[in-house]
Amino acid sequence: MAQALYRKWRSQTFDQVVGQEHVITTLRNALRDNRVAHAYLFAGPRGTGKTSIARILAKALNCTAPEGDRPCDRCPTFVAITEGRMLDLIEIDAASNNSVDDIRDLRDKVNFRPSEGRFKVYIIDEVHMLSISAFNALLKTLEEPPPHARFMLATTEPHKIPATILSRCQRFDLRRIAVPEIVNHLRHIAQEEGFGAEEEALTAIARGAQGCMRDAISLLDQMLSYGNETVTFQQVQQALGAVSAQAVGELVDALAERNVAAGLTLIQQLMVEGASLTEFCHQVVEHLRHVMVLQMTGERSFLAEL
Repeated sequence: MAQALYRKWRSQTFDQVVGQEHVITTLRNALRDNRVAHAYLFAGPRGTGKTSIARILAKALNCTAPEGDRPCDRCPTFVAITEGRMLDLIEIDAASNNSVDDIRDLRDKVNFRPSEGRFKVYIIDEVHMLSISAFNALLKTLEEPPPHARFMLATTEPHKIPATILSRCQRFDLRRIAVPEIVNHLRHIAQEEGFGAEEEALTAIARGAQGCMRDAISLLDQMLSYGNETVTFQQVQQALGAVSAQAVGELVDALAERNVAAGLTLIQQLMVEGASLTEFCHQVVEHLRHVMVLQMTGERSFLAEL
């Protein structure tokens, strides 16, 4: 069975992480200066690299032959973490292990020294799903962990995490990835995988992903199922349920002219054709935003960054 592209192209080193330079630079400096915190919180939208960065940091902490501020990519520890068989890297899905008993079990085992690496690293994904009792049970361990333990928490909803937990972590907020950065990464994947892709198609995928690299790569993978050697803009439009620029323009014109009948007729026609009205709304908003930017700046170059 073929491996999904988003898994195959998951970032394995700091250099491969896209669009989170503010996080990577800080972590590299911490590694270089030996100032790595005992607990980190990575917060941000889905598919922006939270868990991947946590794993890469775990590699750097346990690397036996680090090259400055980055893991070596070759040592047994690095390979073991990449292959998912490192005993000292414990990944916990808080969505399904959210009880106080689960955290008490973690608390009892954290005192055992690592069996392979220098540090025992706990990655707790979707940490906001822990119960209040579980958070309370984690407090003391998170504040004063054993010297050989490091905690890395990841969440899409940091506002649900108690302040007592937040204050014990060094927090990084990951950003949605810009469209040009996603396009560049998708182009690189296409070249390495040996298939073609229209530039307009890659841009449409990047915009449809709304800042989520994982969604963008998954959609690119889906496009390959069409069986063609080249991913086309038309294929992407069909997959997203998007409509033509002409239809967007017609609705905007109808709105400007306050022509309700024309607008409703167009929407009904799009529904009959199976278009996604949600995607259509996104396209209309994007079109109006572009018009506003052009009116204010007169520069088309700004549109590439939106």
